[in-house]
Amino acid sequence: MDAGYAPTPLPQSSAAAPIHGGEVQHLIDGRDIPFEWWELFKSPALNALVERAFRANPTIVAAQAALVQAQEMVYAQRGFFFPTINANYNFERQKIAGNLTVDNVPGVEGDGHNDLPPVQNLDTSPHTHPFFYNLHTAALTVGFVPDVFGANWRQVETLAAQTEAQRYALEATYVTLASNVVAAAIQEASLRAQIEATRQIIAADEKSLQILRDQFRLGLAMRIDVAAQEAALGQARMLLPPLQKQLEQTRDLIRVLVGSLPNQEIPQTFEFDALQLPPELPLSLPARIIDQRPDVRAAEAQLHAANAQVGVAIAAMLPQFSVTGNGGGNADEFAWMFRTGGPFWSIVGGVSQPIFEGGTLLHRKRAANAALKQAAAQYQSTVIAAYQNVADTLHASLSDADTLAADVDAENAAKVTYDLTRRQLEAGYVNYLALLSAETTYQQALLTRVQAQATRYGDTVALFQALGGGWWNRKQVAAR
Repeated sequence: MDAGYAPTPLPQSSAAAPIHGGEVQHLIDGRDIPFEWWELFKSPALNALVERAFRANPTIVAAQAALVQAQEMVYAQRGFFFPTINANYNFERQKIAGNLTVDNVPGVEGDGHNDLPPVQNLDTSPHTHPFFYNLHTAALTVGFVPDVFGANWRQVETLAAQTEAQRYALEATYVTLASNVVAAAIQEASLRAQIEATRQIIAADEKSLQILRDQFRLGLAMRIDVAAQEAALGQARMLLPPLQKQLEQTRDLIRVLVGSLPNQEIPQTFEFDALQLPPELPLSLPARIIDQRPDVRAAEAQLHAANAQVGVAIAAMLPQFSVTGNGGGNADEFAWMFRTGGPFWSIVGGVSQPIFEGGTLLHRKRAANAALKQAAAQYQSTVIAAYQNVADTLHASLSDADTLAADVDAENAAKVTYDLTRRQLEAGYVNYLALLSAETTYQQALLTRVQAQATRYGDTVALFQALGGGWWNRKQVAAR
């Protein structure tokens, strides 16, 4: 397959912006991805948070338990390759009626003695006294079903493939959890920056309001101008509570990701100044994506399992062979079970061929074939979606870098315009409407720049996740 990320070659470097988090990033073709990719952000607090999440988040424990369960199912199915051996022991105590004829009474017992009571009178009933006796039986049964046509082997193959799928699900859990923690930290930094920017806006609005009030007292401004600025200040203050709410909710999310309750505080806090944008980003070769993406590997394992199920369905239509051996002993006394006259044994071989089952086996085979086609299509869809995911993140990373550079320029220009307009207002050269327009433009540019700054960090996280997250370099690989 001639796979790629774009019809034409992508730029190998992003645009740069003169602000923290706006540094140029270079795409390095063929570079391997470390599992601890979050360490590239150079934040000890972030490293500690991710490690804590790996230790305490219950989704990791659940995925590990699911993998162990799948492995044990494989081991259990392999047991059908071996004979089954069962030991049985039964004890009976019976009463023989006393009205039996001599010809009908039991004969010599297993210990070689006739323990029947003597005949009383053949002309009357009962002929003998009622007889009580014990019977001990011990047996060892060995059964074996040869896997002649591979039904059990294909079933083991199915379970082994499902175990592989579960293993990749565990790896995906690690990658997803790390990505969620880093994304939440970036979101917190973004909200803190937006809150700080909003407070700067509020402070600027308060200063403008004070200027207008002073001018109003001097008769240089109208009351409507003061009222309009009071409204602008109120609108700016309205921006703060939703941002603070989002910040607290983000902190709640971080607590949950590290396995804590909402009332359990975590010491780490995050701001953009403490997060470095990785200057170099690994870009895996397109052919490696199939091997690196856990979801693609899991889909491949499910395809393998569906293929094995077709073999199981076919084998169910073929003859089934079995061999059973049974050996043991019985006697009226425990010690005599395996002495002369007590032992017994039997060997039985059998073959069973389904002839008519109402079309059940045929339709099961057809269903297995359809499931195989479905799994193949799902695998193909997963592969295509994986390439799309990588391509989307690459285009987003390059485009958002251009956006941040433009937003920084727009913010700087809006800040200059706002500062000059406010000074002109103080000197009486412009009216309030000019200040309000410049103020609104600056507020929008400032918040837009902060959000674009966070987007660049988020694009980096998304790219590492889209490329597979480096799970193959994880030190503690799940047991196989």
